[in-house]
Amino acid sequence: MSGSPSVDLGARRRAGSFRAALGWTVLNALLPGTAFLVVGRRVLGGVVLGGFLLLAAGGAWVATGGQRSAVRASVDTSSLLWIVAGVGVGALLWCAVVVAGYLLLLPRGTSRGRRLLGGGVVFLLVAAVLAPAVGAGRVALTQRDLIAEVFTDDGRSATVDEDDPNPFGSQERVNVLLLGGDGGEGREGVRTDTVIVASIDTDDGATTLFSLPRNLEDLPFPESSPLADLYPDGFDAGSESESLLNAVYRNGPAMYPDALGPTDNAGADFLKLGVGEALGIEIDYYVLVNLEGFSRLVDALGGITVDVNYWVPIGGEPSLGTLPDDYIAPGPNRFMDGATALAFARGRFGLTDYDRMDRQRCTLDAIVDAADPMTLLRKYQQLARTTKDIVSTDIPRSVLGDFVDLAFLVKDAGIRSVVFDDSVIDPAYPDYDKIRGAVYLALSGPDGGSDPDGSDPDGSEPDGGAPGDDAADGTDEPTPAAPTPSTGGEEPEGSVAPSDVRDACAYDREAAELALQEGEPPTRGD
Repeated sequence: MSGSPSVDLGARRRAGSFRAALGWTVLNALLPGTAFLVVGRRVLGGVVLGGFLLLAAGGAWVATGGQRSAVRASVDTSSLLWIVAGVGVGALLWCAVVVAGYLLLLPRGTSRGRRLLGGGVVFLLVAAVLAPAVGAGRVALTQRDLIAEVFTDDGRSATVDEDDPNPFGSQERVNVLLLGGDGGEGREGVRTDTVIVASIDTDDGATTLFSLPRNLEDLPFPESSPLADLYPDGFDAGSESESLLNAVYRNGPAMYPDALGPTDNAGADFLKLGVGEALGIEIDYYVLVNLEGFSRLVDALGGITVDVNYWVPIGGEPSLGTLPDDYIAPGPNRFMDGATALAFARGRFGLTDYDRMDRQRCTLDAIVDAADPMTLLRKYQQLARTTKDIVSTDIPRSVLGDFVDLAFLVKDAGIRSVVFDDSVIDPAYPDYDKIRGAVYLALSGPDGGSDPDGSDPDGSEPDGGAPGDDAADGTDEPTPAAPTPSTGGEEPEGSVAPSDVRDACAYDREAAELALQEGEPPTRGD
């Protein structure tokens, strides 16, 4: 007799009863290769089990120390295709091991009924392997579709250098304009009621948020921009209400649609140039979030937790005197779903625009807390569907990996905030030199690191230029920027000290308890 039948006979003897064969089959599904070891196929079993243990170790590394690499792969369209292929091949091999192991373990002479039972068990085991693999593949393909649709390397922009779209290699800070667009009932087009610039240190992730009021007037533009000739005295659309900061996105391109040349989003380019000139820094990219879809983003994250120090209105229209539908009560660690978070960030009945600006910053901070990398990976299919509908940006696909690295740094670094409210500026008659000076000091102070454009913290420039000149980076053409504020060693009058976002959003027990004692304000249903 040949060796093969004897090995097969010995294997079946070691497998023992049908019940033992099912037990070993289940174990083989959990630890692929064990069935081969039981039946005497030691080399094959060792190779399969060793390969599985290596993959398991790799998975453990991804879940711990390799999170950054995993997220980087999740924003690379080529890597995502390899992931889909790898998951598919791995799942098929795993299923083959399960089926082959069962067939080797099955005792001779097993009745038809038991064979059907065993086949059912194997089917369930194979399904248990394939189901998560199919799910992972769908997530990866959905993510790839998201990256391809939202981010592009061939988009048209009047404010992103197509020859060098990546600022990470030469700049010490990356400045991103965060816009909250709200069509709103009774409005035509989109008004950007939320205008925040996130200035991020590329070395350590330290981030400073600059919040501008929506009713800021006379938005300036860089002298090198054609918009400076069109608006020599700042943005003006003919009436005060249509000339505010929140109307630039809509009215600028409507008045001069071809002023900046070919671009996919003229409104965003208008704001990048104007807000950058107002702050004395260069805006690299923008991200626009449709606030109507903002609630779905929060729901996709599973909600956020925010401290509330006063009654926050839900709905209501101050200009018409329409009372809110309800209020969010003061209290610590208030859990909010998407609709409540949107009301928290948007409500202003009986409050000021600056109160709303504070809450919007707190909402952003809460989203950062909720959006840990593993949550993003676990819920990314839902997040991806939501993001495609509500987010637009000019961030090129080629720099997403760098932004992933930056995001991990931001998670570990502090987020500070400078709010240009009415205690600092008069929105109707803004002193833009004062605003630029405050920004310069915020970014060049002890906690701010280098100045906005990478010069020495004392404000000096290698060529004697102002902060913002590209001479410090070795480029030929300077970018418009505010002059260095002359401080004489002291902070200028009216300078704004950056505050930690977490401190600004912390629970104020005294204020909250006082608000509760005063009772809930009137609502429409009263």
